[in-house]
Amino acid sequence: CAPVSGQAVPVTEVPDPTFSSGMLGNGVAVIPSEGKICAPCDGTVDMMFETGHAVSMVADCGAEVLVHVGLETVGLQGKGFTVHAQNGQKVKKGQLMFEADLEGIKAAGLNTITPVLVCNADDFASLNGHTGNAVTNDDVVIELSK
Repeated sequence: CAPVSGQAVPVTEVPDPTFSSGMLGNGVAVIPSEGKICAPCDGTVDMMFETGHAVSMVADCGAEVLVHVGLETVGLQGKGFTVHAQNGQKVKKGQLMFEADLEGIKAAGLNTITPVLVCNADDFASLNGHTGNAVTNDDVVIELSK
């Protein structure tokens, strides 16, 4: 499901080739309307970045999911991010993992678009992204088939 409320768009619309080219995996992106970043599925936090701008997790289905808030936000060195989940923590879909000050990110001149990638998409028979709609954490944005 969407980790954040906003507008779901194809990952190819992310203005950064690291994400849009599929280099890190396949998925979707969300243009966030709020800063609460929740678990998109049940799973385990693999790595909560020290700067609080991104998290990787392993879903119970085996998908390796990366949620990265904004572009170049690692440069904020944690300013504007509040972490609520730790490495190794089991999380349930909808559980708050971290918060982002979207206005602060924008004030720093950075884009808030949030890629949601399945880094091991090749382990699945298919990945279907659902884009073009307003989404919340209740809305499926990526469907995987084994």
